[in-house]
Amino acid sequence: MRRFYHVLIGPLGTCLFLLSSPSPSAAQGQSLNPKYLPAPKADVQVVHHKGYSLGYAEEHEQASWVAYLMSRARLIKVAQRNDDFRPDPSVNTGTAVTADYQASGYDRGHLAPAADMAWSVATMSESFFYSNMSPQLPGFNRGVWKRLEDLFRDWAGLYDSLLVVTGPVLSPQLPTIGLNRVSVPEFYYKVMVDTASARRQGIGFLLPNASSQLPLSAFVVTIDSVERLTGLDFFHSFPDKLEKLLEHDVCMSCWDWTPARIAADDPANSRSAGVAVSQCRGTTKSGNRCRNSTRSASGYCHLHD
Repeated sequence: MRRFYHVLIGPLGTCLFLLSSPSPSAAQGQSLNPKYLPAPKADVQVVHHKGYSLGYAEEHEQASWVAYLMSRARLIKVAQRNDDFRPDPSVNTGTAVTADYQASGYDRGHLAPAADMAWSVATMSESFFYSNMSPQLPGFNRGVWKRLEDLFRDWAGLYDSLLVVTGPVLSPQLPTIGLNRVSVPEFYYKVMVDTASARRQGIGFLLPNASSQLPLSAFVVTIDSVERLTGLDFFHSFPDKLEKLLEHDVCMSCWDWTPARIAADDPANSRSAGVAVSQCRGTTKSGNRCRNSTRSASGYCHLHD
């Protein structure tokens, strides 16, 4: 039974400040507790779907943030991608439509990736709402952004329950596409916290909306810096001490930077096949056992192989 320090994040959605409380079962499929979403803003409508929640910015015709849980349980592929792009009926002011993106030169870039929502037919379908789309250059969407999505899935397999918030950096006077004037962001972010008692780590990424062959580690930033840039307050309901710990610094060596090895839907994938993830057998310079997780047959993480 997995237990958490200060914050319990169940593998399928609920978050509670309960030390040593069990995670909800995979069958529950609950959405995120609103307390653990970014702080509310007057010009943003919060919408809850089964697989994710979002804050919709009508001025830009897209979400300013999308939040969801990643876990080993959710890496199991149940639903096939359906490409059923459509307006989100839950957004009061209406969303972008297919015509806004046609012949624009931009991809309909997922914020919550379809592959992260493949754990049920309903969540896969939800991932194609236009409220979850943002105009991304093809080289970005199909390149470095996809690599980052793959890495996050890899980390979900290694570290289990991860709370993710992702979105565009929205600002005045961005270029737009379509009759609905969908803003074209210059940058995108992802921030994530792993609140398991053995790790208590947070990390942020900031990427320009452009092709890049740089390693993903080149885009790492603190969560604090993303908050300053976006004006969002991501984990404001966490205890102050824990929030500061997660947002102020980044421990690069605390994360496994090995490229995603096998697609999550491959039946041979150790994540899907239930192969155990173990703690690294290596020893740190201080003489303590390494806290990294590993799936390597050697029993050592990438730092000690």
